[in-house]
Amino acid sequence: MNAIRQLDLVGQIVVIGIAKRLEEIFYPGDPVPLYLDKNTSSLKIIQHLRNEAHRFGISFHRDKRSKGALVSQLTSIPGIGDKSMESLMLQFRSLSGIKSATLEELTGVVGAARAKAIVEFFSKEETQK
Repeated sequence: MNAIRQLDLVGQIVVIGIAKRLEEIFYPGDPVPLYLDKNTSSLKIIQHLRNEAHRFGISFHRDKRSKGALVSQLTSIPGIGDKSMESLMLQFRSLSGIKSATLEELTGVVGAARAKAIVEFFSKEETQK
């Protein structure tokens, strides 16, 4: 509601909240919740909207977190920049794919010096665990 107020959109956008356990519907500023029959199509639509918003938010957060972890690990290897990282990801699809690749496979993608740096980086990481 704070964001809607800041954008001066109060009254132009309808905002409701739905509590998960009892499926109570809340309107901003109204302390008394609205209860809909559990079998109504209205409640089913509101539940679906809530579940989709939740799924979208979780997926976005997971994607952002995993990309951040990937970028920080690969870019911390000397000599690995954006282009090398992009080539590695296109070839191996994931960080675990890069970690499990052989020196020869990595050399075919990023060259001998970078491949050696990648293998050394991940072997040091394994020994530190």
